[in-house]
Amino acid sequence: MVQVGNYNTLRVIKEVDFGMYLDGGTDEILLPKRYVPKGLKEGDDIDVFIYHDNEGRLIATTDRPVAVVGDIARMEVNEVNTHGAFLKWGIMKDVFIPISLQERKMRPGEKRLVKLFIDERTGRVTATEKIDKHLSNYELTVKENDEVDIVIFQQTDIGYKVIINNKHLGVLHYNELFREPEIGERMRGYIKTIRPGNKIDVSPGVKGYAKVRDEEERMLEMLRNNGGYLPYNDKSDPDDIYTYFGVSKKSFKMTLGALYKKRLIVFTQTGTKLADPE
Repeated sequence: MVQVGNYNTLRVIKEVDFGMYLDGGTDEILLPKRYVPKGLKEGDDIDVFIYHDNEGRLIATTDRPVAVVGDIARMEVNEVNTHGAFLKWGIMKDVFIPISLQERKMRPGEKRLVKLFIDERTGRVTATEKIDKHLSNYELTVKENDEVDIVIFQQTDIGYKVIINNKHLGVLHYNELFREPEIGERMRGYIKTIRPGNKIDVSPGVKGYAKVRDEEERMLEMLRNNGGYLPYNDKSDPDDIYTYFGVSKKSFKMTLGALYKKRLIVFTQTGTKLADPE
């Protein structure tokens, strides 16, 4: 069964002057000539994205869209009319969002956070800004300490509502952040706490020493590239640390502590330097 609005692996069944037809089960799906890779022949399998053209025909492309069905993403408004708006999809076709599914009227050039879904009436990929109805914390698919994909959704008094794995809602508190994120920004994070009522608190990055291991080599490389010395240590200002290293002071101190225990660095009054080889 072909999944419209998603990637599919399909077999080439015949070649024509204007492209190749792929086996879509009940339908033959055209892969236009401009997307046919060199060397592709009948009987080969190919990974393609499937969508409907303006006449309602299924079309295959090797272009990669901004988002697939089920994704929540920021998409740029291309055109508007009395019925809705068209969002740039990254392929030859735009995605339609009706006025009834917009939170406020759209204007060309804006970037808006939407979710893509299949409209049951038309069978076509459609966008909606009414994302809440597509999210639920009733049955969670995550647990504490899981690494997750986070999309910044809405700003609140205590932090930001975030969308977790395109399925659940959580909160990223202000004290977890060291810069102001943009609505629609996507980042990696982990489940910090699940509170009664399946309320989820998240943190950015990866948990604990998993992050430290990734940062250790980066810190050593930065020291090597700066003559073995950097004017930062565990007493440095958190904002200065974030500006220079792009990490929180807590993460910075954990990384320094791990390197110090391995006797790879030493602390000075004004910073950190590479340890002299024994």
